Amino acid sequence: MARELVVVLTDDLDGGKADETVHFSLDSKNYVIDLSAANAKALREALKPFVAKAREDTPRKEAAGRGVKAKGGTAGRGHSASAVRAWARENGYKVSDRGRVQSEILTAYQQAVGS
Repeated sequence: MARELVVVLTDDLDGGKADETVHFSLDSKNYVIDLSAANAKALREALKPFVAKAREDTPRKEAAGRGVKAKGGTAGRGHSASAVRAWARENGYKVSDRGRVQSEILTAYQQAVGS
């Protein structure tokens, strides 16, 4: 049986058609918003003067050999398993709290977020 999953993005700002999912962080919180090309451009333009003066924050490397494990696992290609699970639940998938994220769900998530 063939199955086709269609993900339709809706602009979170104005309710129209969204063209992309934009990820950004502020005050140690990560945000994701679906926007049309025009609204994504407006967001980037609004942030441009701040980004121009800001320093890029690169993650610190953990000390080698200490057995320090990052909080939360990854679900392939660097995606946070918890983020994938949250997205899956919001989009009607049944997903367990532990273990590997099903490849079908991971593929749909990657298509939805554009990676």
